[in-house]
Amino acid sequence: MHKNQLLGIALGALLIGAAGCKDLTVPDLNNPSLEELTQTPTKTSIGTAAQGLLIGTRAGMGNRNGYVSLLGIIGRESYNFDIADPRFITEMLVGPLDGASPAFGGNLWANPYANIRGANIILDAVDGVEDMTSEEKEATKGFAKTIQALDFLKVINVRDDNGAPVAVGVDLSEAPAPIVGKAAVFAFIVQLLDEAQGHLQAGGGAFPFALSAGFAGFDDPVSFLTFNRALKARVDVYMGNFDAALTSLSASFLDDGGDLTVGVYHEYGTQSGDTQNALFEATSGRNILAHPSIVADADLQAGGEPDERLSKIVDVDERTLGGITTDKGFAIYEGLSVFLPIIRNEELILLRAEANVGLVNVAAAAADINLIRTTSGGLDPRMDLDAANILDELLKQKRYSMLFEGGHRWIDMRRYGKLGELPLDVATHTVHDEFPIPTNETLARQ
Repeated sequence: MHKNQLLGIALGALLIGAAGCKDLTVPDLNNPSLEELTQTPTKTSIGTAAQGLLIGTRAGMGNRNGYVSLLGIIGRESYNFDIADPRFITEMLVGPLDGASPAFGGNLWANPYANIRGANIILDAVDGVEDMTSEEKEATKGFAKTIQALDFLKVINVRDDNGAPVAVGVDLSEAPAPIVGKAAVFAFIVQLLDEAQGHLQAGGGAFPFALSAGFAGFDDPVSFLTFNRALKARVDVYMGNFDAALTSLSASFLDDGGDLTVGVYHEYGTQSGDTQNALFEATSGRNILAHPSIVADADLQAGGEPDERLSKIVDVDERTLGGITTDKGFAIYEGLSVFLPIIRNEELILLRAEANVGLVNVAAAAADINLIRTTSGGLDPRMDLDAANILDELLKQKRYSMLFEGGHRWIDMRRYGKLGELPLDVATHTVHDEFPIPTNETLARQ
């Protein structure tokens, strides 16, 4: 996307989008201009812009062709049987992915970069605010850089070996930032998270703005830092830095005996001007459907009942489209206001298990895997786990614990070279390993 367009989208998310979050206290700024924010910034305008980052990072996540849905289709968690748009099958399941299509192959790019640009505006402006304390400025910087890291992570999760630009905080008159490789993007994400950690540690006891209800329990610099470290742990695991992951997890909100659902979420609502969770559909006539292999592959409890996590799946009227048949739907987002997880305690326990698998600490990994099997699945512990089978068991537990929450199945199977194990419903289907760089981005760099 051309940077002038990107800037406009960023300002829309920052200054207008914030008003759509029902739990954020947002004063009427009468649509302040970029000049007002950057040349005469105030605590109020910076706070509103910071709140806008929450709306920006939520954008495109819960759409029917958004991050969770499209990555779910590729990862064989879900289908979309929308007969009005066959690309949910012809492009997402057959291919190739079209980088010129902003709704499919070229999707999941503009929104995160708009939000990253918006965070850069805040970071450039905050030191010039006269009515903010130094602690408030530090807290704001730590918040903005953490959200930037989250958005960059979304981009590289989707583009993988195609890479992405990171040096995007440039003047609008300059050439587009170069596209760098995956390792460089991950390294930049780690840099942002670690810089944010330092800011948050100097950020005092409160943010100078309210966070959404999805951040309940993580809405001051101290508790928000545990979210920052949780994201860092996920990135560490993705990079194969398993010792670093264990260190990050020790500073996160991981709680062995705690509620597995505790975490940070994208908020949705039905009030006027808010954004609804479009992954919810009424039971009859729904198009977002579940892959039948989810039920077929599930383990059974000792009494013969299925894994308790299959409560996330419901029976629906059988549908067939393009040679694909399913009679399963999702019961995860059962309302337009249901929040969408960013990261939860359950994932953190499994990330610790994954780090220990990588370090060949089989006993420690098995303990966490069995904790999830018994607590989340109602299953008996597996006593036969060893170095040969523990990775597959870990991936299975991640599949059911994080089902249809954020493309985790596709990302995890790709990281371990296992995309070929995902089922193909029709011989002409394929499993895409990455999205292309959007065509307009490629042309801008020629």
